[in-house]
Amino acid sequence: MVPIYQLRRDIIHVCQRMYQRGYVAANDGNVSARVSEDRILITPSGMSKGFIREDQLILCDMEGKVISGNLKPSSELPMHLMVYRERPDVNAVVHAHPVVATGFAVAGIPLAQCVLPEVVLTVGAVPVAEYGTPSTEEVP
Repeated sequence: MVPIYQLRRDIIHVCQRMYQRGYVAANDGNVSARVSEDRILITPSGMSKGFIREDQLILCDMEGKVISGNLKPSSELPMHLMVYRERPDVNAVVHAHPVVATGFAVAGIPLAQCVLPEVVLTVGAVPVAEYGTPSTEEVP
């Protein structure tokens, strides 16, 4: 496993890049990383990703209990935990709202169609999920 101090730096770097490139606006999105089999670091709720500091990240267990940190974890924590439980091979989760991808999703166009062939060739097909109200059981 990667040392926790490096994971903190990596999460902040990803958050800053998401913000700088317009993949998130205001307080959108969230990022987490697996620290160990039973711990994750996650971004706080209600904070712009462009301005988060390492000391503001929250350490949680796999049940969602805060182990350390003074802020509230992302409201999408249950979704992150589900990914880690279902996919033990996954070590990080990034949830962003890029404008173009959001437009495709609203239009019901999966990124598997040849509208953007370079995406399909480099990333693979990106399916469209049905809309779910954020921070509810509609979004696990």
